[in-house]
Amino acid sequence: MESKLPDVGLTIFAVMSRLAQETGAINLSQGFPDFDVSPQLIDRVTHHMQTGHNQYAPMQGVLALRAAIAAKVEALYGARCDPETEITVTSGATEALYAAVTALVRPGDEVLIIEPAYDAYEPVVRLSGGRPVFVPLSFPDYRIDWDAVARSISPRTRCLMLNAPHNPTGMVLAAEDVAALEAVADRHAFYVVSDEVYEHIVFDGRPHLSMVASPMLRDRSFVISSFGKTYHATGWKVGYCLAPEALTAEFRKIHQYLTFATSTPVQMALADHLSTCDDHLTLADFYQAKRDRFRDLLAATRLRPLACQGTYFQMVDYSTVSTEADVAFAHRLTAEYGVAAIPPSVFYHDRRDDRVLRFCFAKHDHTLEEAVEKLCRI
Repeated sequence: MESKLPDVGLTIFAVMSRLAQETGAINLSQGFPDFDVSPQLIDRVTHHMQTGHNQYAPMQGVLALRAAIAAKVEALYGARCDPETEITVTSGATEALYAAVTALVRPGDEVLIIEPAYDAYEPVVRLSGGRPVFVPLSFPDYRIDWDAVARSISPRTRCLMLNAPHNPTGMVLAAEDVAALEAVADRHAFYVVSDEVYEHIVFDGRPHLSMVASPMLRDRSFVISSFGKTYHATGWKVGYCLAPEALTAEFRKIHQYLTFATSTPVQMALADHLSTCDDHLTLADFYQAKRDRFRDLLAATRLRPLACQGTYFQMVDYSTVSTEADVAFAHRLTAEYGVAAIPPSVFYHDRRDDRVLRFCFAKHDHTLEEAVEKLCRI
């Protein structure tokens, strides 16, 4: 059978995690925490399972959860979203990305992708018949060049895929970024698919600047987030999408034929937790302490950490250590030194290689300490 994605193989996350498992290396590659989920949240899941909430949820999501999301969005960003017509619960953020792009993109449409980019973006665009148009972040500060974005726009441009806080670089949007996006989107009338799954992990007192907080951008945006990053529960695969009513209607037409609905007891538990707990408000402080600890430890190595403004990923420059390509160096680091990382060249369509690696610091301190002890041997 002829493949629709002939050049797509096993994702780098699976490759590096498998290599870490085979070699017994410490896995700082794939982005998942090794912390326990809140006992209160687990209790609520158990409660809803035991009280019979085990059948299909509504296609658009449990209403109590959509209402809790709406309350959070209004409290944080000053934007009112109608739980009935503007919020959809999905089986993870990746499903939401797929539904949004599929709803928007038609054969021949062009989609702007900021690189390095999460590796699901390009295949989703191609599966809808769209043509990805890539705009790289600057290096080593990883900022968006809005002039380059404007130059990349054509009459076929349908949407921009935006990710901030940004995986893998840790970049977050500044006010001038939002102003620049407003100007270029107003001039060219394209849509925005905004991946904001790390919305609560922004450091050094910076705010997260969501697309829903801009009245102009909100009207043309699909804003996607996830509970997995917020509650250390990536395996639960519960995300959501905010969009204006007309866009949500198109989004749901796709969503209903992907997963239809997401785990009922987990949705109900998340609704309870989000309505009664505000631990998402302390997540930035928690991860900033992790970032600072990891960077302090790295000072004893020959590796140079780059700026990290958000997410739980740290980009590290190894160019003074080795001239190897990042994929080769990541494999050798795993096999010979016992620490697995992600080579970011896989997030560029042309495999651009800046001799950096991405490490995940969403780990217990003793795990980070053991990992850096190994890195000191390089």
